[in-house]
Amino acid sequence: MESISSRIAKVSPSLTLAVTAQAKAMIAKGEEVYALAGGEPEVDTPQFIKDAAIAALLEGKTKYTPAGGIPELRAALSKKFKDDNNLDYAANQICVTGGAKMACYNAILAVIEEGDEVIIPSPFWVSYPEMVRLAGGVPVIVETKESTGWKMTPEQFEEAMTPATKMVIINTPGNPTGAIYTAAELLALGEIALGEDIVILSDEIYEKLVYGDHKHVSIASLSQELYDLTITVNGFSKAYSMTGWRLGYTAAPKPLAEAIEKIQNHTTSNANSFSQYGALAALEGDQSFIEDLRGEYDVKRQFMYGRLKAINNIRVVEPQGAFYFFVYTGNTGLKSMNLCDKLLSRYKVAAVPGIAFGYDEGIRLSYCTTLDILNEGLTRFEQFCREH
Repeated sequence: MESISSRIAKVSPSLTLAVTAQAKAMIAKGEEVYALAGGEPEVDTPQFIKDAAIAALLEGKTKYTPAGGIPELRAALSKKFKDDNNLDYAANQICVTGGAKMACYNAILAVIEEGDEVIIPSPFWVSYPEMVRLAGGVPVIVETKESTGWKMTPEQFEEAMTPATKMVIINTPGNPTGAIYTAAELLALGEIALGEDIVILSDEIYEKLVYGDHKHVSIASLSQELYDLTITVNGFSKAYSMTGWRLGYTAAPKPLAEAIEKIQNHTTSNANSFSQYGALAALEGDQSFIEDLRGEYDVKRQFMYGRLKAINNIRVVEPQGAFYFFVYTGNTGLKSMNLCDKLLSRYKVAAVPGIAFGYDEGIRLSYCTTLDILNEGLTRFEQFCREH
């Protein structure tokens, strides 16, 4: 239709959601599918969080809240940033959003004008380039390598910059690779951003899912200058298994925070009211759930790494965080869409094609599932690789 805007016409559908939907449709028909495509914890939200939301409902906390979130939650997030990330954000610098996806989009809208360029390292989370296009910006993709652990180098950052560069997106721990930037690596990238006043969108949604001796570092905590240039994004979906609750948040220097809240005032207004009380309980309640979840994922990560390393015609970098493996599959001779179609239709294993993340010679496999499904899914993937 001619009435559809050119911005929408440029946007691609989410392949991760499409693969998940296809797998669910096959399961609904009675087929046995081994889903290694998911991007959400398989365990339920902790009961004490659900109880807090139920209590809020019963108490009539079902009305509009301030657009940026209930004061108690913003105050709790301010404390969380201080305790976890060594960051001083006042409550009014924090905006609670309808998911971390909305938080990212609000941040991009607050900064990007028509024609502005945004540097995005690939493999990237599928929605970053599309959000930039929706905002009228131009995504500039920087292809990272296995040899650098799927992380953008300062040299690559400098080469990608132009006078039109307005923002860089850093996702650590990363989706789909599980890569974590060290403090030294973040400082090196940050120095380049500071030299040209390039705003940093730091997506830290997987910060609690870090393994071994690796540590999560918030780039805004490394200096006052970086703090003044960074929008930090996070949410409740991954660490607290609250994907369907749709709660994320931004934290930013005051001028950017005011711009983000202004956007929210005129778009979604407040995030779900009673979900916010559940999020408040999540922050203030027993945190052992997160450590238990992280421990379970670490076991699955090590199990999966051992299995994948033993397959001859693929390559894999050990992920340091999140709950994914990004597997190099170029030696199979198949592009990622074709590979995933065959893997699902013939072997009943759901994976996400790398083209969704800007890298067509790889696929994403998730270990946020049961060990039984993971074991059988990997057995079938091994069989697929032997036959291709």
